[in-house]
Amino acid sequence: MNLIKLKSISKIYKMGSIDVPALRKIDLNIKRGDYIAVMGPSGSGKSTLMNIIGCLDVPTSGEYFLNNRDVSKLNDNELANIRNKEIGFVFQTFNLLPRLNAQKNVELPLIYGGKTKKERNEISMDLLKKVGIGNRASHLPGELSGGQRQKVAIARALANNPDIILADEPTGNLDTKSGAEIMTIFDKLNDEGTTILLVTHESFIGEHANSIIHILDGEIEKHVKVSK
Repeated sequence: MNLIKLKSISKIYKMGSIDVPALRKIDLNIKRGDYIAVMGPSGSGKSTLMNIIGCLDVPTSGEYFLNNRDVSKLNDNELANIRNKEIGFVFQTFNLLPRLNAQKNVELPLIYGGKTKKERNEISMDLLKKVGIGNRASHLPGELSGGQRQKVAIARALANNPDIILADEPTGNLDTKSGAEIMTIFDKLNDEGTTILLVTHESFIGEHANSIIHILDGEIEKHVKVSK
């Protein structure tokens, strides 16, 4: 069953009087449990594709179905609701709030999701333990290493049990050892059934996925299965 279906998605940015196409009639199906890496050179359109799938941007034309809903026609409030409940985000720069400790950062989506204080406390601690950082729950982001901050970000992305995790260069700011730890977490999450789509320019990161989408000049150049 398709979790996500893109039909002829195009995105054109206006630069003054000039049209700059970022995506050109993209067709893509993502099934539940898929583990997909999106690769391509800078400016190829891979981040634009992720932003549209994540409802952070809207296509210029085409249709985008998430859980059989045409989200390309929803308003800003409806898109914000989908971002909070159905999509988990992991960014290269972590995007943690510096004045909140690790546990409070994980709790943020749960506040918007209407969970009680007791529920937030239990869920956030369980998730921090799940990613191997339960002992750092009371630490501020500035007191954590890059790898630890990314683990907090993954726990936060999982908070509302989303349908898909979108990770944009999740190891881009990490050393090799920390990056490997992060990819081990993603691998385990996918083994447990979580759908994951990650953007990367590192081929060895892409090889963790079950399939790789190569994007060039706003088009899917090829979509290959990865044999493990």
